[in-house]
Amino acid sequence: MKSEKEIVEEMQAVVEQMRLDDIEDNPDIVDETFECDCCGQQKCLAGSIEYDGYRLCNDCVLLAETGFALNKFSNIEELINAMEDKRLEGLCSFITEEEKRKLN
Repeated sequence: MKSEKEIVEEMQAVVEQMRLDDIEDNPDIVDETFECDCCGQQKCLAGSIEYDGYRLCNDCVLLAETGFALNKFSNIEELINAMEDKRLEGLCSFITEEEKRKLN
């Protein structure tokens, strides 16, 4: 049986390879971004995956796949819900930055 560390390292390699494969298949993808449904940030489309209607960036795909492999959660909604604070934090900092820009 693999250790947690081995599973995490394996998932890191798999997810990074997915990102590299996307870039190899379509080099222009590095310029394409979207808002990740999990972390709420603008991220590169390369290495992103759609789970049950949610589009996740490569970083969140790593969280999802590692979480599934370690049986930390059983469906993508559990990760989306767990990341809600991070999304709100990102939204709040975006609003704060916009306010600062308007004042200058």
